[in-house]
Amino acid sequence: MNSNFENEYFGIGIQNGKTPENLGVLWRSAQNFGASFIFTIGNRYAKQASDTHNAVKSIPYYHYDTFDDFVNNIPVGTRIVGVELSDKSEDLETFKHPRRCVYLLGAEDHGLSKQAMEKSHLLVKFNSPKSLNVAVAGSIVMYDRSLGKERI
Repeated sequence: MNSNFENEYFGIGIQNGKTPENLGVLWRSAQNFGASFIFTIGNRYAKQASDTHNAVKSIPYYHYDTFDDFVNNIPVGTRIVGVELSDKSEDLETFKHPRRCVYLLGAEDHGLSKQAMEKSHLLVKFNSPKSLNVAVAGSIVMYDRSLGKERI
């Protein structure tokens, strides 16, 4: 591991996810890209058939009933990075990932809640004319982080 990236962690999760299959795929990607934990806000899902690596047993999984519950229970000093197509979002191509953060994805049909967008410390998007599948979007963000770009 590069010594420049010591004392880092990140989690990734979905607010009000719609399908258990997407969550399973995201969990598998999270395991592959070194996520410290995974989480859901709102909808809760049991083990996923699409989680063929059994990531849920390898990575801590947290569930929060509400967004406020989530905000009140993430580690102190953790930055919330909302992944959302918005005019306020930074482009992923030039984005500097926080050393300690959670990436928050919204459901494909509604995106992140207004509250989640307002409470996010940073918003990020990537060059895509339309919204992507939530598991694909999360995987792209984690891949970008894995490239070893400069951190903030």
